[in-house]
Amino acid sequence: MSGADLLQIALYFAVLLACVKPLGDFMTRVLNGQRTWLSPALAPVESTLYRICGIRPADEMTWRTYGAAFLTFNLLGLLAVYGLLRLQHLLPWNPQSFAPVDTHTAWNIAVSFATNTNWQNYGGETTLGYFVQMAALTVQNFVSAACGIAVVAALARAFAMKTSHTIGNFWADMVRSTLYILLPLSLLFALALASQGVIQNFDSYQPSTTVQTHTAQLLPMGPAASQVAIKQLGTNGGGFFNVNSAHPFENPTPFTNFLEMLAILLIPAALCQTFGRMVGDLRQGMALLAVMLLILVPLLFVTVHAEQAGGGNLEGKEVRFGIANSALWAVVTTAASNGSVNSMHDSFNPIGGLVPMFLMQLGEVVFGGVGSGLYGMVIFAILAVFLAGLMVGRTPEYLGKKIEAFDMKMVSIAILVPPLCVLTGTAIAVVTPMGLSGLANHGPHGFSEILYAFSSMGNNNGSAFGGYGANNILVNVVGGIAMLLARYWVALPVIALAGSLAAKKVVPAGPGTLPTHTPLFIVLVAFVVIIVGALAFIPALALGPIVEQLRLGRW
Repeated sequence: MSGADLLQIALYFAVLLACVKPLGDFMTRVLNGQRTWLSPALAPVESTLYRICGIRPADEMTWRTYGAAFLTFNLLGLLAVYGLLRLQHLLPWNPQSFAPVDTHTAWNIAVSFATNTNWQNYGGETTLGYFVQMAALTVQNFVSAACGIAVVAALARAFAMKTSHTIGNFWADMVRSTLYILLPLSLLFALALASQGVIQNFDSYQPSTTVQTHTAQLLPMGPAASQVAIKQLGTNGGGFFNVNSAHPFENPTPFTNFLEMLAILLIPAALCQTFGRMVGDLRQGMALLAVMLLILVPLLFVTVHAEQAGGGNLEGKEVRFGIANSALWAVVTTAASNGSVNSMHDSFNPIGGLVPMFLMQLGEVVFGGVGSGLYGMVIFAILAVFLAGLMVGRTPEYLGKKIEAFDMKMVSIAILVPPLCVLTGTAIAVVTPMGLSGLANHGPHGFSEILYAFSSMGNNNGSAFGGYGANNILVNVVGGIAMLLARYWVALPVIALAGSLAAKKVVPAGPGTLPTHTPLFIVLVAFVVIIVGALAFIPALALGPIVEQLRLGRW
């Protein structure tokens, strides 16, 4: 690895970490309903929205009411996206006159965007008109991210509350997250991207002729910058174009590449600061951030080394970004549940492709999705406390709350459902003719393509390994079910856990209390995350990228 590569990686993390405190403190004030510097402009809009929708933000909800509101809102969003996709031919701003999306594909797309997965088995510029891109997909990019922030806010409040039967108001949390956090940041990033050449228009596709072969082609147009901004900030990842952020109209320069990578981890990292502020102990949030970095950084260097070995692997990578920035993006996008790509992961060396896959299989808790990554990491922190309590024979406590049987049941469900979705979906695909029909490669690499696809869908990531034609009835239906289970059978146990914790008394720390902000605890949580992921997926990985690497005869 060259000095320039190290400098770029160091600059990326330096800028990211520098943004954690100001943004995290700002989000704390937003989620606590306090006044911010945006309040003079946005508070009237917020109150108008509440009045129109009949929302009383001061009315607190029990965890059951909060969970029901969360589910209802997401169901309505899913149905709205499905309807827009099926009625596309009747809608405006469809200059290429695209036909309605097939039933099973529309189901998969609707589930994908409602669950913050953004798995795409279609080409955006050859399938969807501008109205659907904006009204269906971009809207879901905002609200699915806001739902994740709302759930983690409810969980943070639960730790701070004492014998309370409520955890906040879902509608207020969702509106504030969208209005004060996601919309202003998206506007800033969209303007920055458009200034660098990311397109933003409503023009018809433009005919052109290639320079070398004089072949006629049609250049796709559209409002890309506005969608790219929120797809990165909301850890959604769905591209306006088929090749996502490898497309020069989405990501034209090294500067836009840096901005988009920064946007991917920006809110997940800052939410650690927010969590620490909301629970009343900043050290707790910083400990969770340290766990994420402890896992991410070593795996990043493994990936960069794997891709630079043997003279360097530039296959499937954009020369304007190079190997190091392509590897950095691959690791960042799969550590977060983002899924956007600036290179083709199918072309990575076996170990280089294994790391992004394994990061998804860890449960998307290493930064993870907006909100969902942090509450997933809290789940693992509770598991670590439970295991430590077993070793010393003491009732486990986390942030002053005793961890009891109901809490551990919710933790177990949240941890076990995603691996179950991934492995079941992969098993179905590899034993059915339809599941195998889309393979471009066979043997270990073909298995890796299928395993990666279901790891992506079953952990709400959305990236694709490539080389696997997944747009068929089987993969669309099974993948859609996996995305639903991985999103809601993790979020709902977390909401139930929040209700349980909020109702408990705060137990003062004593001599036997395990400190949860120390380097020892940080290492313990990191090992728990890795061991759980390894136990679930090492056998499957051994059949794919590991055996493929062994067949190359080098490491």
